[in-house]
Amino acid sequence: MGRSAAFFDLDKTVIAKSSALAFGRPFYRDGLITRRDVVKSAYAQLMFRLGGTDEQTMARTRDYLAALCKGWQVEQVRQIVAETLHELINPYVYAEAAALIEEHQAAGRDVVLVSASGEEMVRPIGVLLGITDVIATRMGVVDGRYSGEVEFYAAGPSKVDAVGELAAERGYDLADSYAYSDSYSDRPLLECVGHPSVVNPDRQLRRLAVENSWPVLEFRHPIPLGRRLRERPAVPVAAAALGVGVGVAIGIAWYGRHRRTRTAPAPA
Repeated sequence: MGRSAAFFDLDKTVIAKSSALAFGRPFYRDGLITRRDVVKSAYAQLMFRLGGTDEQTMARTRDYLAALCKGWQVEQVRQIVAETLHELINPYVYAEAAALIEEHQAAGRDVVLVSASGEEMVRPIGVLLGITDVIATRMGVVDGRYSGEVEFYAAGPSKVDAVGELAAERGYDLADSYAYSDSYSDRPLLECVGHPSVVNPDRQLRRLAVENSWPVLEFRHPIPLGRRLRERPAVPVAAAALGVGVGVAIGIAWYGRHRRTRTAPAPA
């Protein structure tokens, strides 16, 4: 028997929001995103949500996001993430997810975050959670700026390819490993391990879980890290069991609406 691992999707599985939603706001504030980008990105995100599980839609979303980020300074992105991480991410970590991650680590399993968001966002979130291993989208970089090319897009079957490579490198027994996700687009990831569970699943994924008798978990308690430590144990993982996320578009659109509301002559 090889070692086992636990693979966690990030958005709506570990944190109660999209990481793009969180960081889209400071990206807009610092001038990386324009008003024109708001409209285009909102449309791209809508198209992904309506048909995001097919390869063509994922490819279009990947290419659009690569073009959107082209020319951004990598160090500026990292600085924005570092400065806003505790404000925008820490309060939204599900207590149930944090407890489950700790259970896997206590059992001697490596925990890996697997997310379609950019590595510059995902890796610091992993550090916040005590996770050092991440599988995330990697953008091409030339002279310290994003080139507009995607080296690796961590979505759909590509997640499984990366998980397989890591398993071969580390000696993980995937049949004895675990995976968690909220989205039907992660069906390949869930099916590649022996112990899949769905978290806050969308309709398609819930149906798939029922058909395959997979555990269905409902995470409902996002709690900041400091409060979790003071009040441990937070919410028992067992209490969450009811049965056995891309792009910066929504965050950008939300921030644009929020900013217009704040600058209006009278309060909404």
